[in-house]
Amino acid sequence: LKFLARLQLPRVPARLSSRWRPSSSMAQQQERGCIPCTNCFVTVPQDKWYAVESFGKYSHMLQPGLAFAGPDCCGCCISLRSITNRVEQNNVNVQTKTKDNVFVTTKVAVQQSVRPENAYDAMYRLANVHAQIDSYVSDVVRSSVPHMTLDEAFEKKDDISHAVQQKLEQEMSTYGFQIHKALVTELVPNAEVVQSMNEINKQKRLRDAAIMAAEAEKIKVVKAAEAAADAAQLQGEGIARQRRAIIDGLRDSITHGTKEELSTEKISELLLITQYFETLRDIAGNSKAQTVFLPHSAGAVGDVASQIRNGVMQGGAGGTSGGRGLFG
Repeated sequence: LKFLARLQLPRVPARLSSRWRPSSSMAQQQERGCIPCTNCFVTVPQDKWYAVESFGKYSHMLQPGLAFAGPDCCGCCISLRSITNRVEQNNVNVQTKTKDNVFVTTKVAVQQSVRPENAYDAMYRLANVHAQIDSYVSDVVRSSVPHMTLDEAFEKKDDISHAVQQKLEQEMSTYGFQIHKALVTELVPNAEVVQSMNEINKQKRLRDAAIMAAEAEKIKVVKAAEAAADAAQLQGEGIARQRRAIIDGLRDSITHGTKEELSTEKISELLLITQYFETLRDIAGNSKAQTVFLPHSAGAVGDVASQIRNGVMQGGAGGTSGGRGLFG
């Protein structure tokens, strides 16, 4: 019965933590020789180290290839134990809380391998490599992330990775393992927090879009007002040149061949007469014009001109007298 018990392989726990899934290659394994019913000769793969045990006591390590382990009878004298020398990745998920009370799941990928000179320690000192790494990673993450806000945790992922790797290198080197990298691959906040953050960013983008649209509309209105002002100015300048040309033409036609010069009063009357007839023309040309009562004869324009001139003169005289009365 003792002989059969020695031939049994180590049992794997029925229930493993949901945070890690160890592979059987990193853990130590029982091996058998290449000849049935004996472990005298064994074929050692290139990616493994084989330890020879004589009556349960460690004897020596075997090199890759066909090797002689020692005299054995039905596996009673010699037993073999192996461990991989490949670099393996151990994925650890740690749930913790940030400084601003947001629960996040930190995913850490640890890449480790067995040191060639410490293969004995890797085989005989640790019962469960993955559980040990899981504990160290959880300890570092839960002591680092609570001092950061959620935004700082995303910004300082490299700092967390460096802290985890430094801790693992310090602790796992005594057990014969070399830590190559410890990478924080992902930070996953609670689903409701992710949704709220996306909504905040969405509203911020919508606000920026509304501000930009309002600025564009403001620019359009300002430019339209400037264009209207420039158009009105140009139109006024055009009308002024037109009136000047009309007055010059009327004055030249009236004074042609004579040495008579028109006074300012006469020129104003000519201008009013011209505007009078242009007004009649515009009213006649507009089909939507309503009834407008105007003096029916051109002679009444002189009265209109007199009234305008008298009003201007009276306004100027009133302003002058008022100014004198005001200033004594």
